[in-house]
Amino acid sequence: MAIALLSHPDCRRHDPGAGHPECPARLAAIEDQLVASGLEFVLRHVEAPLVTREQLLRVHTADYVERVFASAPTEGYLQLDGDTVMGPHSLAAARRAAGAGVGAVDLVMAAEVGAAFCNVRPPGHHATRDRAMGFCIFNNVAVAAAHALVQHGLQRVAIVDFDIHYGNGTEAIFETEPRVMVCSSFQHPLYPFDQTGPENDHIVHAALAPGAGGTEFRAAAQGIWLPRLDAFRPQLVLISAGFDGHHEDDFSDTLLNERDYSWVTGQIKEIADRHADGRIVSILEGGYVLPALARSTAAHINALLGQRAAQDV
Repeated sequence: MAIALLSHPDCRRHDPGAGHPECPARLAAIEDQLVASGLEFVLRHVEAPLVTREQLLRVHTADYVERVFASAPTEGYLQLDGDTVMGPHSLAAARRAAGAGVGAVDLVMAAEVGAAFCNVRPPGHHATRDRAMGFCIFNNVAVAAAHALVQHGLQRVAIVDFDIHYGNGTEAIFETEPRVMVCSSFQHPLYPFDQTGPENDHIVHAALAPGAGGTEFRAAAQGIWLPRLDAFRPQLVLISAGFDGHHEDDFSDTLLNERDYSWVTGQIKEIADRHADGRIVSILEGGYVLPALARSTAAHINALLGQRAAQDV
């Protein structure tokens, strides 16, 4: 079945300022790589919709949502936290990024596509119910998960977060929601530098030490969260797809490569095929060295298509 690629020009217009690593060129690099690899021509291109206030309010407080809408600048910049900046086009971009996850969930639940990748920015997994942080304004993957629960009546939704930074916002939003399993693999210690939340039946951590490479990453997945994910039997799998653990990316000290991202995507796909009729929605998070980000994303999408490289197994 086809795979959808959801994006929107608004996501390129989000400009956090000169020199900011979460830059518009990230999406352009991915798109260029998809063309060069031939993937551009096998994906179904879908325009990301604008998320609604109602959809945001499932995971964010009313005060926070209204504050972001009301304070969005028409010129200049607004610093939401030490790392997160809004410019004149940032609200539209953030609404498209969150809306992409919602639209992608609707597509896979209607069986119009088998899976979807959302090539969007700003990222989302650090955003909490009432706070922007770590480049994130709205929590895109959390909005998508809540939409799956409310709109589609699912009882078991899994979120797999392999961004190298701990997805504190996503975990905090769902820490008391047993219908959502959050499996996260991240370097520790690393931003956001706060203590990771408590584990329970539906919150699973796989922390990696600085210097960890593919061997350690795969062992942590196989020994910690893949068995738990399989036992959960998700009806839908969402991925917070961050590629900043790549050895070329100086936002972390881990040594992953494209083959590792292909491998982990293939493992997730096998579980989704067993339990969720293959339904996967992947949403871009981190990755800041453009060539590594582009190659890793292409490897990820190839694996979603079932075309894993021989050397990733």
